[in-house]
Amino acid sequence: MAISASLVKELRERTGAGMMECKKALQATDGDIDAAAENMRREGLAKADKKAGRVAAEGRIASATSADNTAAVLVEVNCETDFVGKNEEFIEFAEDVAKLVLEKEPADVEALGDMYLGGETVEDKRRALIAKLGEKITVRRFERVAAGEGRIDVYSHGARIASAVAVSGGDDELVRDLAMHVAASAPAHLSTEDVPEERRNAEKELLMAQARDSGKPEDIIEKMVEGRLKKFLGEITLMGQPFVKDPDYTVEKLVSERGAKIEAYARLEVGEGIEKKTEDFAAEVRAQAEKTA
Repeated sequence: MAISASLVKELRERTGAGMMECKKALQATDGDIDAAAENMRREGLAKADKKAGRVAAEGRIASATSADNTAAVLVEVNCETDFVGKNEEFIEFAEDVAKLVLEKEPADVEALGDMYLGGETVEDKRRALIAKLGEKITVRRFERVAAGEGRIDVYSHGARIASAVAVSGGDDELVRDLAMHVAASAPAHLSTEDVPEERRNAEKELLMAQARDSGKPEDIIEKMVEGRLKKFLGEITLMGQPFVKDPDYTVEKLVSERGAKIEAYARLEVGEGIEKKTEDFAAEVRAQAEKTA
């Protein structure tokens, strides 16, 4: 049967698929638009499963803050390319997921996937978005920060880095400055007390081995290592880092002078820790040339 342009347009609006794909789907179902839409949905989900093994290291960090400014969440949603990361539907999905995490407080990403978002589960929406946009999309992780009786601020650097800091005491300017500092300096721990013993010991062993190569006496080596370990701990802890807006101050000194206390913080960066595939285009060209030679 002949498929009208208006029917193709309607299916395209429902599915977001291309015009020719919609026309073929309608021809296969003799113009039954509901059957065509369902077939396209199934095919799209099958394609989504095939993309599961791909690397998704692009995307965005979405955030949401409670109305009373005492809780905030950061959510990393990944895709394969920066192009899809800027897609309006991808952005809307990421922001909606952040709002859901803030409201429902899921225990983990798996629990989040089973929660409902606009009549569908997050997992179903994710898979449908993969089918529509043609890339692997994942909700990788989220962080929640609560301020208790204090206040909270979220700072985003573009869509790739975001931080949230909860502070009791101080003022809005201080909280904002601390959120910016966390985004810029990426502290691994709040204070030296929070550094795991294993990490502290591993660093000390490394420093001891390096110092012994100098040939200095053991008592001198101990003092050298003590100083270097202290510097290392300062670099990886929020309280020990030099404040980005005034390096003469450590964050600890800044907070103390302002009569404040950092209750909690979080920082997420898109693709952090994901091993990205490196492309050697010259090698690809050579390989292709060898095949056709």
